[in-house]
Amino acid sequence: MKLLVVDDDPDLLALVAFALTNAGYAVVKATDTAEALARFEAEVPNLVILDINLPSGSGFDVCKAIRARSAVPVMMLTARGDEEDLVRALELGADDYLTKPFSPRTLLARVKALLRRSGIEAGDTVEAGRVLLDLEAHAISIGGGAPVRLTRLETRLLQILVAQAGHVVSAERLLAHVWGHRGSGDRQLLKQLVHRLRQKLERDPAGADLLHTESGVGYRLKI
Repeated sequence: MKLLVVDDDPDLLALVAFALTNAGYAVVKATDTAEALARFEAEVPNLVILDINLPSGSGFDVCKAIRARSAVPVMMLTARGDEEDLVRALELGADDYLTKPFSPRTLLARVKALLRRSGIEAGDTVEAGRVLLDLEAHAISIGGGAPVRLTRLETRLLQILVAQAGHVVSAERLLAHVWGHRGSGDRQLLKQLVHRLRQKLERDPAGADLLHTESGVGYRLKI
């Protein structure tokens, strides 16, 4: 599980990274808006922790840019607890916020809760519309129908698509989530996995009523 932490305070950045690393998360760090967006594109994190006050822009700018291309969970950090800031962050698509100062224990609890709500934390049942995915049983039910057994790779692919249902998920992010790498030569693996899922789940595999291809970008689960 990879988290991107963005803050221009080196002490706080080190503290947050230490707490998250000790909890078993892989942490990617950035200190300004440009670095944050570059790291987001390169590392494909599962969650972003983002300070509002940043050099050369603001956390609002980064949140808006991330939300324009991804539905990845975003937690905003604010030193003021200003209601106007919080409302603006949520309107831009942030999923949660945390007011400074905070304890590592509080941070970890909020991160875990946000990952659970987003359907990313392992061990959850993920639901979106008519789709119910059981991550532990490796099975999916559609429209209340009988569960369909899945392989581990199929489950990992559907985990992120169901969690981000209705949004396009890039091929790069899917490759990173399922296999842990994003090589361009691996896109054929992804296509084969999607094809196999369509054969299992679609009434008309050629029609792609559930798993929709966004040409040149990635895939979207239609709900």
